[in-house]
Amino acid sequence: MQTLANHYGGPGPWILLFPLVWATVVVGAVTLLRRTAGRGRGGPWRALDGGRPAGDSPLAVLGRRFASGEIDEDEYWRRLSVLEEQFGRKGGAA
Repeated sequence: MQTLANHYGGPGPWILLFPLVWATVVVGAVTLLRRTAGRGRGGPWRALDGGRPAGDSPLAVLGRRFASGEIDEDEYWRRLSVLEEQFGRKGGAA
């Protein structure tokens, strides 16, 4: 008995090409989406900036150090004057 595949020659080895093409398309789309979406928010590597949140200003860090008792009042005012000369009040109030 002759089957349809044998009569027309069958699908042949080229049929294996279709899954490879679709796998390439899917991997390419996922890679493209990850790269473009990662740029908008800075990507996961942006969180690795020395352990402090990205929006933390030097003045805010100084204020927290003074509030926690790491530095005394004289040290606070000395460092605050240096930071204000360098950054101005744009960095946020301490």
